[in-house]
Amino acid sequence: MSILTVRQLTALIKDTVENGFPYVWVRGEVTNVSRPASGHVYFSLKDGDALLQAIWFRTDQKEREAFDPLTGEVFEDGPRVSLAATLKNGQQIVCAGRLTVYAPRGSYQLVVELAQDSGEGQLHLALEALKQKLAAKGYFSLERKREMPGHPCRVAVITAPHGAAVRDFLRLSAERGTGCEIHIVPVPVQGDDAPPRIAAALDAENRRGWAEVLVLIRGGGSLQDLWAFNDEAVAEAVFRSRIPVVAGIGHEVDTSIADMVADLRAATPSHAAHLLWPERRWYEQRVDELELSLSEAARRRFAVWDRQVETAGRALAWLSPERSLSRLAERFEGLRQRLALTLPRSLERADARLRPLEAAMHRATDGRSLERRLERIGDLGRRLEEAQSRRLTRAGTALDDAAARLKERGRRALDGLERRLEREEIRLAGLDPLAPLERGYACAMTEDGHFVRSVHDLRPGVSLTVKIRDGEADARVTAVRAKGETS
Repeated sequence: MSILTVRQLTALIKDTVENGFPYVWVRGEVTNVSRPASGHVYFSLKDGDALLQAIWFRTDQKEREAFDPLTGEVFEDGPRVSLAATLKNGQQIVCAGRLTVYAPRGSYQLVVELAQDSGEGQLHLALEALKQKLAAKGYFSLERKREMPGHPCRVAVITAPHGAAVRDFLRLSAERGTGCEIHIVPVPVQGDDAPPRIAAALDAENRRGWAEVLVLIRGGGSLQDLWAFNDEAVAEAVFRSRIPVVAGIGHEVDTSIADMVADLRAATPSHAAHLLWPERRWYEQRVDELELSLSEAARRRFAVWDRQVETAGRALAWLSPERSLSRLAERFEGLRQRLALTLPRSLERADARLRPLEAAMHRATDGRSLERRLERIGDLGRRLEEAQSRRLTRAGTALDDAAARLKERGRRALDGLERRLEREEIRLAGLDPLAPLERGYACAMTEDGHFVRSVHDLRPGVSLTVKIRDGEADARVTAVRAKGETS
């Protein structure tokens, strides 16, 4: 058996206590409250004949901010005061914190990080039990949560008709929800009759089927103030809703059961409007981008067609029969000029060579032999001229044949280009959005000049312009039915 020193024993106790109880919840009666100048709060928790020393350091006595750092929404009721400022002897509270051992006195104490009135502590226990029950039933499952519509035009807001929450939501929806219709469904958001009224409103809006999104909002408050949205009946109504639900209960730090079951959770009521509708500038920028993209695509397409027409024109000009005949005529004239220049010189050279031979022949032969030879030479000259004439005739015939072939090729090429241009004209006509009007169809446009493509673009009372082949007419929508619906 080893003998421990006081320091060793205290260290063992400190290690056992602090590691064995890293975070605890304790309920008890406040006594011995002390508030020195340091700002720390010293007190004891009493339960029967048991006493636990506690210290609440000033840095852990947090107050909630007076504004929402996410959206800038100002809380009308101001920040919540920490319980440390109102703690008094005899008060029943629930504390959360860690146990530490103070070696110089050989005592242990609770370092408080959070304290609530005992009534709120009971609510927290009930809230945790309900969370576990609903989680086991799959109410919080991400797989069942539905996506929000891209830009909902019909929104039902279930909340108190007067208050900062509905004012903030309507202010932001006016800035962002362009062309949207919002119905306020008034319900109490606090008190014993609030849960059944909220659940009934959710069910009624589902039966009505008008809204694309249901918004459930309430301003900030204490846990007791927000308790209606931790009710199981409200959670079940949100869960069975066929319409997507957005919940924004309290401030950023508040999370209710309704928030957890909803398809989308907003930090505050005004944040719910932020989530439903992007800024109007985003839509304007998107329209500008689409317009620029369409203009650029049309410009590129017409540039391609211009190049094709220009290329076809150059090809037609090159293959033109007139141009081909002109080139052949120029070539023929060149050959004729060359022949006209070379033939006399050739004859002169031949004559120059014949004259010495003729003289020699006169000397070497009698006159009759010379005459016969001269006749032969004359005959050879005539034959040479005839051969030259036939050669020129064949060349002319060949040129005529070539001209005829080129003319036929040009005609076929021109026919092919004409057919291609006809096909392009047909394609261009098919791209005309108003072409179907010539076949007896009509198209409808909204007052801002957009074509109507879906029943979701319409609602009763909207004015339209109906374009037909020979004019247009003004109309007003009296009813809207989707495909498959009956009147």
